[in-house]
Amino acid sequence: MKVLIADDHALFRDNLSLQLEEINPDCIILQASNFNQALKFVESDSKIALIVMDLDMPDMNWQEALKELKARVPQAKFVAVSAFEDSSTIRKSLEMGVSGYISKRSEKEVLNGALRLILEGGTYLPPSVLQPSNGTIVQDNAYRTGKSLTNRQNQVLGLVAQGLSNKQIAYEMGVSEATVKLHINALLRSVGATNRTQAVIMAQKMGII
Repeated sequence: MKVLIADDHALFRDNLSLQLEEINPDCIILQASNFNQALKFVESDSKIALIVMDLDMPDMNWQEALKELKARVPQAKFVAVSAFEDSSTIRKSLEMGVSGYISKRSEKEVLNGALRLILEGGTYLPPSVLQPSNGTIVQDNAYRTGKSLTNRQNQVLGLVAQGLSNKQIAYEMGVSEATVKLHINALLRSVGATNRTQAVIMAQKMGII
């Protein structure tokens, strides 16, 4: 699997390369330091399957760059990374077809979970847009589709989407691991899933995420 990482920070590219190789040792990692380099890569190699791109590089507007990249490698999955979690930018990137939006401030475990989810066909969103109290994407999509979860289930869904373990979720929610298991089982039943990853994917298809 060929992966292109386009980011103007070399340390971030190297760190992300290592994490992708941990997830999939067969990954072939290419690195670009700006959008123009990324475009040159896809012009010479149409077999790139995943492009992880920083939205904040100075050489080109990210929306224009994304359009051009998608036109050259339409089969590739795209993941946006950014130091910001601006809801309007997240919405726009999703509308343009990215498979995930990852904050650069994410912990390693969260980043790994997000990348695994995306590689398995899901979509990752930062927790700021999964929290029901914010009146954000989760609520809007649930309202339009007539689907809804309880506040606790929404909270669990957001933490599961980050790739957190039951122990980590229990810590975040201030409850026991046994209680977390009950909430996850209820979440699985609500979306008709058999496991955690499938639950996030099903929630996306239902419009809850």
